[in-house]
Amino acid sequence: MKPRFGRARLALIAIVLGLIASLGLTAASAAPASTSAATQSATTATTATTKYVYLTFDDGPWYPYTGQILNILRQYNVHATFFEVGRQVARYPWLTRGAYLRGMSVQNHTWSHPDLRYVSWTTFKYQVLTTDRYIRNQTGYTPRCLRPPYGAVNTTVRNRAAALGKKIRLWTVDPRDWSRPGTSAIVSRVLNNVHSGSVILMHDGGGNRSQTVAALPTILRTLKARGYVFYRMWCA
Repeated sequence: MKPRFGRARLALIAIVLGLIASLGLTAASAAPASTSAATQSATTATTATTKYVYLTFDDGPWYPYTGQILNILRQYNVHATFFEVGRQVARYPWLTRGAYLRGMSVQNHTWSHPDLRYVSWTTFKYQVLTTDRYIRNQTGYTPRCLRPPYGAVNTTVRNRAAALGKKIRLWTVDPRDWSRPGTSAIVSRVLNNVHSGSVILMHDGGGNRSQTVAALPTILRTLKARGYVFYRMWCA
């Protein structure tokens, strides 16, 4: 009996040692793979954020162009910032809601698109705060960014915006798509002037924006191929 018990005990010990060795080898081989994946992920993230742009749209929401632009942005998995005119939000609230639900940033472009340099303080507050209210009704948040129409700013506009808790955000790349210069002109004006950190101005409202809609896929496809990522403006 003792010899058989001894052999059984030795066999059991051998099995246990084998399992320990096997687990040790498995853990050892898994650790480098995990570390490698983490390193690769960090490297990818660093590379992806090397070049970035802000894609912005003014003067909407506007039917049917805002919806068409939102569909293209979703197709290319791109987020953008929409500087919306308050009276247009009142007219097409579902388009503002749709932009919000698709992860876009919706910001303030005044109520009726006046030159803010030439309005009274009372009118300035009405233009900004009324638009805030209509956007908030659709998004649940109050915009922190303000884009003055025409990019028209001076010290008074800046001080008044700050008094209302707004940060002014303009642009650095303007293809003048509102003038309808042709789809190819819009594409080339963006792609020939963009660089990391650029703020691209385009329009989803204010008139016929079919050329902007037609130009957008090529712009997005090319910028993504060049390694750009797309950030939104929040002005927090």
